[in-house]
Amino acid sequence: MLHFRKFAAATVAAAGLSIAVAGVAQADTIRLGSAISLTGKYSTNGAHTKNGYDLAAKLLNDAGGVMVGGVAHKIEIVYYDDESTPARGAQLAERLIQQDGVQFLLGPYSSGLTKAIAPVTENYGVPMVEANGASRSLFTQGYKYLFAVLSTSEQYLTSAIALAAEIAEKEGKKASDVTIAGAFENDPFSQDVRAGVLADAEKFGMKVVIDDKLPPELNDMSATLTKVKALKPDVLVVSGHSKGAALAIRQLSEMGVQVPMLAMTHCDAADIIGQFGAAAEGALCASQWAPSLSYSDDLFGSAADFAKLFEDTYGYAPPYQAAESAAAVQVFADAIGRAGTLEANAVRDALAVTEIQTFYGNIKFDETGKNIAKPMVLYQVQDGEFQVVAPTKWASAKLRYPR
Repeated sequence: MLHFRKFAAATVAAAGLSIAVAGVAQADTIRLGSAISLTGKYSTNGAHTKNGYDLAAKLLNDAGGVMVGGVAHKIEIVYYDDESTPARGAQLAERLIQQDGVQFLLGPYSSGLTKAIAPVTENYGVPMVEANGASRSLFTQGYKYLFAVLSTSEQYLTSAIALAAEIAEKEGKKASDVTIAGAFENDPFSQDVRAGVLADAEKFGMKVVIDDKLPPELNDMSATLTKVKALKPDVLVVSGHSKGAALAIRQLSEMGVQVPMLAMTHCDAADIIGQFGAAAEGALCASQWAPSLSYSDDLFGSAADFAKLFEDTYGYAPPYQAAESAAAVQVFADAIGRAGTLEANAVRDALAVTEIQTFYGNIKFDETGKNIAKPMVLYQVQDGEFQVVAPTKWASAKLRYPR
């Protein structure tokens, strides 16, 4: 197993982080490629993803690179803008492989883009490690070259349902007394989140009083929130990427809608604290990762060390999309080092038996390519900061309820 050497640095220049344009690869180079959303609806999270990739590549290169068969190799990343469009992403993945000669692919942002690209990498036998495509349907296709470091989407908000059941029992009620309202964007990721919520609600015997599908271009949630105001559910769950999270906080405040528990995805990417201040207080946010977690590795150090370095580099606190993206590069480096070659099938086989801890969490893949070693966490906005409140093992603060 490759052991990453520690790299001490207070800051890293935000520009020029292992970025390559199409052209000829340098000798002793590991050439990765990624179609990434730099424009379009996913551009915010696309930027977080790219920053995570770049920071990990920078640290690995400055620490001496990746040893492959006794020879140090630097990492180079070739990027194209997929414009947040699946068809464009698939086209660019083929271009990266066929024209630009990339050896391995890093995933795009979103499940939809990953679904478009996975058949391309599978067809060419090119390993892809992805960090931002959580749809469970990605892992039912029999893909052999796809590996994901993140927890799958049906798990995102199930911890909120379990938390609601726990609260009900503490208050002397039954879990089956809890009522739930849901608003989910009609895209693969959010519909998988919905499936997980509905399955857990059924398990606890909870009643789902609102189950709304929202259009992909989210501009208005008032119809759903009007029903929430009238029906007064105990829990409101929202999944609509960063745009949906921002829209929910804004319109809940504007319409004066009170709900005891609000649980959402993509809170940090949407910067709900920075955008909405007090209006975001009490919101519960699903997260793949948090800086307060106790994971660590030899490249970044602790989760908190990564967070500090990232903020020093890019000027903002890292959302989990950036953290998991950095971990994807680490996983590639680890597998390539163990394979001792850049031959695609050998690297694919090394990826399949990965079992490491990174600052982002433990990573071990099952036979479908899913990471089965890392739980989701749930944090709450408390006094203008994110605090982990679930699962209890990782909690850094006590839940504030009702919101």
